[in-house]
Amino acid sequence: MKLGILNADQVKPEFVKEFGEYPDMFAEIFRAIDPDISLITYELVNGEYPADVDEVDGYVITGSKLSVYDDVPWVHELKSFVKQLHEKKKKLIGICFGHQMVAEALGGAVEQAELGWCVGVHSNQLNKDAESYGLHGQAVLLRSNHKDQVTELPEGAIVLAGNNSCPISSIGIGDHILTFQGHPEFSEGYARALLNMRREIFGEELFHTAIDSLEIDPDNHRIASCIIDFVSR
Repeated sequence: MKLGILNADQVKPEFVKEFGEYPDMFAEIFRAIDPDISLITYELVNGEYPADVDEVDGYVITGSKLSVYDDVPWVHELKSFVKQLHEKKKKLIGICFGHQMVAEALGGAVEQAELGWCVGVHSNQLNKDAESYGLHGQAVLLRSNHKDQVTELPEGAIVLAGNNSCPISSIGIGDHILTFQGHPEFSEGYARALLNMRREIFGEELFHTAIDSLEIDPDNHRIASCIIDFVSR
């Protein structure tokens, strides 16, 4: 299998040596499931896109420090590319910003959450439709770090998972799009580093609640396996 990583951000320089860039994080989690998987990175900020959408089996849009409603050229370009992939029914995975981008580009809505930041490990309750996308059981646990969230579904989308702080934390569209608000690629160490970096922004109560939640083992490998199975269908 060959996946295209649509990279929408860069890791802060002081964290790169220990944790790598975002495509490295995805490579680690996917290769833990399929050692033979091939990954190609497209740096969106540099305007990098495939010459042919079929040069890979599917695409993964990463997280980003920007918002999907920011008036930035590469954000607008990505919206157009998402629409193109959707029209061709090309397999597409959205993670955090990528989850929000899919919704925004295809006619949904993304806004800042009324409850503010959603950080740490969160449980996302699975709906009955989740099984058809390879998500089994009652819930999935993922590390989160976001303030924006999807508030309105695009046409044809169904909610696969959610919780009280983020009711739309996973969506599916047809048999070609699957998205998650949480981060299956985040290690415990990287999640902790981000929390420490933004401690003053979060405030002490939220910070300590999020730090304590990192003791919970999330379903990173389970979601990585689900993504690989979904793209290979």
